[in-house]
Amino acid sequence: MELTENELQPSESLRLIADVIGKTKENIKEHGRLFLLWGWLIAAASILFFILHTYTAFKFYFLPFPILVIIGIIITLQAYSKQSAIAETYIGYYLKMLWLALGMSFIIVVFINVVKGNLPFTYTLLLGGIGTLVSGLVLRFRPLVIGGGCFLAACIASVFIAHTYAPLVQAIAVIAGYLIPGYLLKYSKA
Repeated sequence: MELTENELQPSESLRLIADVIGKTKENIKEHGRLFLLWGWLIAAASILFFILHTYTAFKFYFLPFPILVIIGIIITLQAYSKQSAIAETYIGYYLKMLWLALGMSFIIVVFINVVKGNLPFTYTLLLGGIGTLVSGLVLRFRPLVIGGGCFLAACIASVFIAHTYAPLVQAIAVIAGYLIPGYLLKYSKA
């Protein structure tokens, strides 16, 4: 039995390459949408946490985080389930697995800190910085690399400020690290 090799015509080869590049561009823009989603959710939760904790006597000042994070998880899972019908690139798969592992790490870090009676902001900033920095390096998108650096700088700064202001530091880091790069990624011509 003789094996035959499918030979592509030059026009077919170019169309295949263009399709792969197009899918990669779409995946990069999808990552921008997720950075925007999580940027808005975490910035809002951080600011609400600060306001409720600092300026009210509301006993459950922490509620913005679990409520908005659950909403974010549901929307993210829906986005990934819709994306599974589309051919997935290696970069897209890698970033999805990276953020899945980091997402589980966020939950564990928050759980440990809540049980110990500590605020988790320093550690969540560290995890967000790692994910954002690696995402920026993998996508070769400098604003995300800078955003990851902002997260890591905020992580260090959070050690030296009053605990009351840690949520505001996180909000600033999320705006610099997720929202600004997310909008640049969404509207990039990459």
